[in-house]
Amino acid sequence: MSAHASAAATAPAQRSVRRWLDDDKWLGRLMLAPAVIYIALLVGFPFLLSIYYSLSDATVGSRTLHFVGMENFRRILESDTFWRSLRNALVFTLLSQLLVVVLAKMLAMALYSDFRGKWLVRLLILLPWVAPISLGTIGWLWIFDPVYSIINWTLRALGLLAPNTWPIWLGQPNLAMASVILVDVWRLLPLATVIILAGLSGIPQDIHDAAAMDGAGFWRHLFRINIPLVMPIMLVALLFGIVFTFTDMIIIFVLTRGGPYDTTQVLASLAFFTGIQGGDLAEGAAISLFLFPVLVAVVILLLTIARRTEVT
Repeated sequence: MSAHASAAATAPAQRSVRRWLDDDKWLGRLMLAPAVIYIALLVGFPFLLSIYYSLSDATVGSRTLHFVGMENFRRILESDTFWRSLRNALVFTLLSQLLVVVLAKMLAMALYSDFRGKWLVRLLILLPWVAPISLGTIGWLWIFDPVYSIINWTLRALGLLAPNTWPIWLGQPNLAMASVILVDVWRLLPLATVIILAGLSGIPQDIHDAAAMDGAGFWRHLFRINIPLVMPIMLVALLFGIVFTFTDMIIIFVLTRGGPYDTTQVLASLAFFTGIQGGDLAEGAAISLFLFPVLVAVVILLLTIARRTEVT
């Protein structure tokens, strides 16, 4: 009797579980649950911890901390270094991603056509994204070296440098910013190229054939068909690039350490130097929190534009 009673009791529960699994809404939530939990633990906990530290006087090595309210944010907003870093971050991100999207579109269109050795070209383009960014940036550090720079020696051999001219790529403010932008473009160009290439592959061939029959030339085909249909994918590539660039400090840390004179200092590197190397965890956490509203605004803007572009 006990076995029959237990079987009768578990039967409704099993039917309820099967009913939930057959429901697309509950099945979708169940499949998304591990990813949501992972993101909450990986991103949510550090974010809350940063808010907690930013409202205190926490320092490296201290065992106690005290609540100070908005004092850290007040000091940051009064700092010229913070505003310079914010401006540098915006310039660094916008210029590099503008170049990335334009060059990635050109590369994707070149790789979309058939030619011999296309697989080798795709492999070479993907190498910067596959290689560790720290090692790749160290290689660029040698390329920009003030004595052994292959760029300077090549320009000198081609006669493009005056006899008394020798650029110090990482020691002059404008050249230093141009150098870090170049490395960031080199790093993110493969990812954007792959994303845009996937968008190009999704355009039906019938549309291309119809445009060719109507006599559309290269530029008309590009601006009337190619770019409008791939625009949502290009905006997604731009979104990924902005998030990666705006929050990245590896390139700045390896190449310039924010110099010369903080002309390449960005928010991410300033937060690291202040909180970790400087020992002021509270102020470093407060600086890092300024990344959040900027990224949220960019994400909402680009996703809204992408949705409207896709609908139209």
